[in-house]
Parts: sequence; C-alpha cells; structure tokens
Amino acid sequence: MSGLSLGARGVALAFLGSGTLHLVRPQIFEPIVPRVLPRRRELVLASGVAEIACGAGLFVPRLRPYAAPATVALLAAVWPANLQMALDVDRAARRRPTARNQVMRVGTWARMPLQLPLMRWAWQARR
Repeated sequence: MSGLSLGARGVALAFLGSGTLHLVRPQIFEPIVPRVLPRRRELVLASGVAEIACGAGLFVPRLRPYAAPATVALLAAVWPANLQMALDVDRAARRRPTARNQVMRVGTWARMPLQLPLMRWAWQARR
C-alpha cells in the first residue's frame, strides 16, 4: 500500500466492499439502474466486477496507472445510477415525509457531489 493516500485507500476499500455487494445481492442495486438501460441485472453484476477490479488494482503499485483512470471512469459511469437513486428517494420522501425518508433524501443528494473528491483521490493514485 506504499504510496497510496488515505483517500485512495478509502476509495479502494469502498469499491471492494461495494463490488462484492453487487455480486452477492444484485437486487439491491437493480432499482437504481436508470430505467432507459436494458438488462439491469447484467449491468449490476458487470459494475460489481469492475469495482472489485478497480479497488484491487489501486492496491497494486504497478497496476495503479491503469486502475486509477479506470476507477475515475467507473465513478463517472455509475453517476447516473446515483442520480436515479436520489430522484427515487426524493419522490418517496415527498410522498411519505417520514424521518427515515428525509434522512435518506439528504444522504442521497449529498452523495452526488461527493463523487468528485472520490474521483480526485483515485486519479492521484496513478503516480
């Protein structure tokens, strides 16, 4: 892990965990795949494999020059799913304004701009 910043380590670990969850429980992620995209299950599984590969690649110094830009690209590619989730949660919170729904609403919208520092940390790992 030498040379890997704390931020990049966090991204790598998050990708390893999330990617594993994509493979073990894909049904959790299927609803956030934008509705215009076909084959939701396959997209969820493919993104899980990609997350694991990127996360693992960030931990291997000689793979970082490839894993870092791949991680940034993957974060950009899944951004529409995060937007879909925020829109869905927002709609649900408006229909049923429970405390849980309001917390979820804030969390999903707050997550949107947080992808930018994740991208920056991943990108910095390439050196």
